[in-house]
Amino acid sequence: MKETNIYETDELVSQYCDFQYGDDYFGVENFALTCAQKSIGYSKGTQQKKALDLGCATGRASFELTQSFDRVDGVDYSQAFIDAAEELQKNGQIRYAQNGEGDLKKQLLIDMTMYSFRDSCVKAQFFQGDACALDPEFKDYDLIMATNLIDRLYQPQLFLTSIHERINHGGVLLLTSPYTWREEYTAKEFWIGGYKDENGNEVSTLEGLKKLLDENFELIATEDIPFVIRETSRKFQHTISQMSVWRKR
Repeated sequence: MKETNIYETDELVSQYCDFQYGDDYFGVENFALTCAQKSIGYSKGTQQKKALDLGCATGRASFELTQSFDRVDGVDYSQAFIDAAEELQKNGQIRYAQNGEGDLKKQLLIDMTMYSFRDSCVKAQFFQGDACALDPEFKDYDLIMATNLIDRLYQPQLFLTSIHERINHGGVLLLTSPYTWREEYTAKEFWIGGYKDENGNEVSTLEGLKKLLDENFELIATEDIPFVIRETSRKFQHTISQMSVWRKR
């Protein structure tokens, strides 16, 4: 297990508050909202009683899911992200600093009364946790959503080959990732894709996912989901994440 967590900084908490609750940029819709809406749609054939949002960050998708699910568990490796989500839920507001030019910052407020989940958000619970070593009580889900997570895990195979134990029969696993494999997060020996095999053949991450998930899941859909993260008033990350949707056999 990695000993350091790069996400425990005020600046990243503020950046993700802006990413999940702030303005849309360049015509790209809010990523957390889009993922939650698609998860709700793909899971309509289930009971929609219990959902797990892995890599929940500051909680936006978890809160959105409470409008359709009886209970939503949000889990993130960053305690700072979890603290922000819980503060929003408890106090209904949170302030964060949006970066401008250089040292210039703008203080912004997230107000839960502005969102459609303002009443249902009490159905969410938040936990600091490791997706590769979840506690046993995280089980019996109709939906598990893991957004932009697998290429940041230290052992994604461990997560992917055990996640079926936590999903009900017919339940949905929704994954998103831009597949930006980097050795600072995942040792190359544990990459799911993005490499050449011993015969020189290129292995895509989707192929790797199929290999690891096929025994327990059926792939039912894939699509590209763009997102934009604001860094400063003049610098943005524009990324394309692939969504893959799997149904538990």
